[in-house]
Formats: sequence, C-alpha cells, structure tokens
Amino acid sequence: MVGFSGQDEDGRSSGPRTIAETSAGATAVEAPDHGEIFRAFLVLGLTAFGGPIAHLAYFREAFVVRRRWLTDRAYADLVALCQFLPGPASSQVGFAIGFSRGGLLGACLAWTAFTIPSALALMLFALGAGLASDGIGAEIIGGLKVAAVAVVAHALLGMARNLTPDPKRAGIAVLAIAILAWMPGAFGQVTAICAGVVLGLAILPGVAVQPEAPAISTTISRSLAAICLTVFLVLLLAGPILAGIDPLGEFLAGIYRAGALVFGGGHVVLPLLEAETVATGFVSKEAFLAGYGAAQAVPGPLFTFAAFLGTTADGPSWGALALIAVFMPGMLLLIGILPFWSAISSSAKARTALSGANAAVVGILAAALYDPVFTSAILDLQAFALAALLFVMLTVWKLPPVLVVGVAACAGPFLLA
Repeated sequence: MVGFSGQDEDGRSSGPRTIAETSAGATAVEAPDHGEIFRAFLVLGLTAFGGPIAHLAYFREAFVVRRRWLTDRAYADLVALCQFLPGPASSQVGFAIGFSRGGLLGACLAWTAFTIPSALALMLFALGAGLASDGIGAEIIGGLKVAAVAVVAHALLGMARNLTPDPKRAGIAVLAIAILAWMPGAFGQVTAICAGVVLGLAILPGVAVQPEAPAISTTISRSLAAICLTVFLVLLLAGPILAGIDPLGEFLAGIYRAGALVFGGGHVVLPLLEAETVATGFVSKEAFLAGYGAAQAVPGPLFTFAAFLGTTADGPSWGALALIAVFMPGMLLLIGILPFWSAISSSAKARTALSGANAAVVGILAAALYDPVFTSAILDLQAFALAALLFVMLTVWKLPPVLVVGVAACAGPFLLA
C-alpha cells in the first residue's frame, strides 16, 4: 500500500489506518475506517466543481490540511505521479489516498463516492435528452453546446500556457494538429502522441526538472504491480478482438482505449471519446456536445462523461460499463507503476518524453476545439457572441463553470431559437 504520515488538528496521530510512515520513519498500524473514507469522498463528489486542478486543491484542503492523512510532501509526490500517467489525475490521486487509508476496499470506496454523483446526474440527463429534441429543449441543448466551445477554449488556453511555453513545444503542438488534419480519428491521435514523445526526446533535452527523492513509500508487491500492468496491456491490445464480437465489445474497447491514452486528464479526454463514439456511430455529434456541456454543470471528475455516452448509446447498463471502462486503465497503471515510481521520476529522459507528449496533447485538444466542438455549435453570429461572452466569464471574470453553463442553458431559447 501507499504510506503517508499525518496528524489531526489536535496533534494526535491520525494514521493512516493501514500502514503509514511516521515522522521518525517507523510504522503505525490502525484499523481502517472505511465509512470515514466513503463519507469524506462523497462530500467532495457532491461539491468539487471546477475540473481536475480544482479537485486537487479540494483534496489538499480535505486530506492534508484538515484531516492530515498525508503530508504536503507526500501529496505533491502523489500528484506528480498521477500527472505523469495517462488517465484522470484527480481520480487517481483520490484512489491512491483511499488505498493508503483502507487498502483496495478503501480505494474502491473513495473512487465510488467521488464518481457516482456526477455519473448518475449525467446518466439521468442522457435519459431525458431524447425528450428535448424539439422546441425549447432543443434550444437549451444548443446553449449547452455553445458552453462546450467556451469551456474547451478556456481549458486549451490554460494547457497551452503550462505545456507549450517555448517555441519547440509549441511546434510539437502544431505538428499534432497537422497530423490530425491528415489522419483524423483515434489512430491519428495516438500517432500524434507518439510523435510528441519522439520529438521530446530528440529536441527537448534538459527541459524537464528532476525532482527530489520521492516521499511516497509503497508496500504494493512487484508481482501485483506486474499483474496490473499485464491486465492493462491485455485489455488494450484485445480491443480489436472485442470489437469483432458485438457492438458492446466494440464500444467498451473504444472507451477503454480513450481512458488508456489520454494524458492530462479532464478536457483532454474529449477528442478521444469523440473519436471512439461519434466517429463510430454510437452517439450523434449533437448529443455528444450537449452531454459535454452538461458535464460542466456537475461536480466530480469529467471522465464520468463516459457514463452519459454509454447511456445515450444503449441505456443505463452501457452507461455503467462505460464508466468502469474509462477509469479502469488509469487505476491499473497507478497500481502497476507505484513500486517503480522512484526510479521513473528521477529519469530525465522519462520526464522529457512526457513534456513532448503533453505538447502533442495541446495540439490534439486544439483540433477538437475546431471539430467537432466549434463547427457543430457555432452556426451563426448569435451563437458566436454567446460563446465569446461565456469565454470572458471563464477567463476574465473567473466565474465558476457551473454558473457559465447555467447562463448558456438560459440564453439558448432567446439567442438560438
């Protein structure tokens, strides 16, 4: 398990309640309180708006500052690990914290409590979206599609500032756009990420800064880690086989592939899910964008958008399976990499390769901003004006995404009729 150290506000040791490093380097063993884990993450699942960066701030306040389940140093190392891996970074951090407090059951409870509120809300929206295909319902959905333009543009701006701050990495992002223009779809996205890795190693030596020795300790066995990595690869490589069995196999293979290949989490999953669901005919472009807009109005991880897509494709059962499929690869990778993280994180080459991959991700998201997000939602000057207003609300006025989405839904019947 992952081990962290901490104290309660009154100075008493609070755990972790499995195996934890104390400040003196010894270990303390306590019985895990799985109810406490579930309640803590359920509160976050109901209130944590704002995307993965905001989620990490909520987690630090809840588990480092208030409960002191882990130290700031251990938390920073854990965040660095989860940002290094593909998958939903904030959910991976929550999963690891739950693992440290209550083993595998604690990890599953943490993930469930943080994820289910937004997943259920989006599944309910998917079930009701078909009733809103005409009249005012269609205009509200049109407003949500315009909101998606502003939200993705805002996310792209922030990512570009952080991940492409110099000409070389900006060039990698532009190359990724060119690759997708020539080779659209999931294969083009994988090609762009691979090109980013290769170019990162070739032209970005010294960009990444080597960290200090990690503060994360782990008692996950290497055999368990190897099993998780093997399962991850088998499921990823078995995608074409599953796709040939039946439509459900094809759909879940695509969702799993999207969760396995997305670096950066959050909004970056948009183009991968679009390639695996819209381009393959499981979900219409209009439904996809309406659901993505609705996903901005719910708390919790954005990856729960997969539950909306599955429900839209063929009902709640597909939605539940899609929810598991999109999160599974990131969690398998997290368990599989933890025992080896110390060596990986000290490798300058590994971090340089990741810098190139992240730059390519910026290009992939930029391509998705144009198609399908912009081309499907901005059909006239009124829609463009609304998108501009929403973008200013996010970037200049710093208003919360839930408020921006609410404005878009209310404005739809007036501006998009």
